[in-house]
This record gives sequence, structure tokens and C-alpha cells, in this order.
Amino acid sequence: MIKSVTDDIKYIGVDDLELDLFESQYIVPEGMSYNSYLILDTKVAVMDSVDARMTGEWLQNLEAALQGRTPDFLVVHHMEPDHSGSILAFARKYPQAQVVASAKALAFLGQFFEGETFKTLAVKEGDTLELGTHTLRFFGAAMVHWPEVMVSFDEKDKVLFAADAFGKFGALGKCGYFGEEDDDWACEARRYYFNICGKYGAPVQVLLKKVLPLGPAVIAPLHGPVLRENLKEYIDLYQTWSTYGVETEGVFIACASIHGGTLAAAECLKEILLAKGCPKVAMSDLTRDDQAEAVEDAFRYGRMVVLAASYDGGLFSPAYNFIHTLQMKSWQKRKVALVENGTWAPSAGKVMKEMFGAMKDVEIVGDLVTLRSRMKESDRAALEALADAILQ
Repeated sequence: MIKSVTDDIKYIGVDDLELDLFESQYIVPEGMSYNSYLILDTKVAVMDSVDARMTGEWLQNLEAALQGRTPDFLVVHHMEPDHSGSILAFARKYPQAQVVASAKALAFLGQFFEGETFKTLAVKEGDTLELGTHTLRFFGAAMVHWPEVMVSFDEKDKVLFAADAFGKFGALGKCGYFGEEDDDWACEARRYYFNICGKYGAPVQVLLKKVLPLGPAVIAPLHGPVLRENLKEYIDLYQTWSTYGVETEGVFIACASIHGGTLAAAECLKEILLAKGCPKVAMSDLTRDDQAEAVEDAFRYGRMVVLAASYDGGLFSPAYNFIHTLQMKSWQKRKVALVENGTWAPSAGKVMKEMFGAMKDVEIVGDLVTLRSRMKESDRAALEALADAILQ
């Protein structure tokens, strides 16, 4: 699909509707977009390629948008295969074009395409690429979310080519090619951000401080809709997310139950919290629900309760995997309360305390609540006290 971003800049990306797991781990029921752009000026620049799964469709879009012209440059902002997978096919079709990227990205080029030669141009922070009336200025974006990433800013139309920043899960044919067409950008953008970039809040902040003073009028990410209106809404969310701020007031309950006893306690705790005036209580069954959504909610809310069964003298694996993922993603600046369950030798609480205790600026509040097989009426007082602790 070809769409006009500005008079001279075209969207030439593709939707992958057959992909079920992005990065072989994130469920994408609405597919995935691989975004690519074309700048038509005195010189012609292609902005990123797409995953090798979609090379043929992308080259067709590119050829149609070129209208007989020949590319001078392929700008590579990010070497991850979902964006670099079609570089070799492009270079073979347009051998005169230069691949423009950071020096580190060009080193990765050899790792992905061993034995192949390309015409290349290395750029660094502050460098420009003159296309005619359009000038691209490059900015380093290391660790957003790979070390070689750069973004570029078109000084004429004020378009920020943002690499994986401001990205979103989902095919554009379903959610809309532009932000103003998208009914709920934040939902899948949030899940994307915290699972892909959540660990890298500090580098995202560095990038925002570089590019926001430029006053972008358009943000063109490598996944998800092109953002042209209400930019403050998207930028404000990114400021909150990248500083590990609280987006929504409330409590997130994460539960890992084996035979239903722990889950029943979680449902009771949810009722208690709502009765005490908690504005929002979200809950995830870690054994069945999408873990990426649980990670998203753990970051979205400032307070969390984890209820988990004991298993093999330790912690039931769905809870362990969830907390381990939070460790990997630098979950921080949060309060957490804990409930364990065990029939003969409860052990989940000890493991959870150790895992959360190793995290930055995470406060464990209230007393550990220990259940024995099934929640009993005598356990309600302990859950009431735990609710008070997490709500303070």
C-alpha cells in the first residue's frame, strides 16, 4: 500500500497478516506492519527496508512509488532483521544506491549478509544528507533498543523517522495508516513499548531530549501508524513510560494458580480493593493470559499484588517467569504486595521477596500473606490488611 505522508514523502511499507509471534514471543493477533518510506527529491532516498517475509510486496510498492526513478540511497536506521531483511534484495535490484547507516550498523551488515558487498555511507550524530530541498539530519539513538540505532529528521517537512520509537503492534490495514485513524493507539503501543523498549527508559529519554526541541510535525515509526495529529498525546505517554511514571491510578493483580485456590483469593482481593475505593483494579491470570499484557499492566499501574502458588520447593513457574521478565525490563519505582499459597511447605513468598528485593526502587509493602491450599474466612482479615497496605 502506498500512502502520502507529505507531498514528497510516501509510505511504502507492508502488513504481515500471517505472523503470529513477533520476535518469536509476542502474540500479534492483528498482524504486524513493517514501515518503509520514500523521499522523492532531486535525489531519492528509501527509508528502511522490511522483513524478508515481505520483500516481494515491498519491492513492488517501491517500484510503483518511484514512477520510473532510481533510488540514490537506502537509509538504514536499525539493523534488526524485521527492518534489514530486504537490504540485499534492494542492493541487487538497485546496485548504484548507497546504504546509509551508522558505522556500527554497517558492521552488523556484514554479520547478516556474509560475503556480500554494498556501496555504503557511514553517518554519525549531527551529519546531514542533502537530497535537494530536503535535508536529513541524523541523531544517535543507541539502545533504543539496539546499539546501532539512529533516527533522522527531515528539516523541510519536519518528519522524524523514529526507528522503533513510537512503534505499535498491529497491521496498519486494521488499525489505520495514520494516528488520527487509530481508535486506541495507546493499547498496543504500550504493550509494544514495555516489552520491546521498557528496559531502555534512560536511552529513550536521551533521544527525546535530542529530537523534541526540533518540533517534529510528523513522527514516522518503523511499526504502527504515522503520527501527524495530537503529537502531544503520544509524546506525553512516552515521557511517562520512559521515566517509569505511573500512567493509571489503581492496582494490578497478577496471579499464578495451579488448582484454583490462589485464583479464588485473587478474585476476593479484587473485590476488597474495589470496596475500599481503589479507582481501578486490573487482573491477569499468569497461567493463561498473555504475559506481555501482564508486563504492560505492571508498568501501567504504580501498585501491584502478586499471588502465587509454591512449586517444587520454590515458585510456580508462570509467576517466576513473569517476575524474571520484570527484572529484565527494569521494572522500578513501584510498590508490590505478596501472597503465597502452599499445602505443606509454602515457599513462593521467599522466592518472590528475593526477586523483588533485587529490583531498583521497588518497595514490598504489607506482611506476606500465606494461604494453605484454599482461602478460608479466617484469611480475609489478612487480605484486608494487605489491601490497606497497598492502597496507602
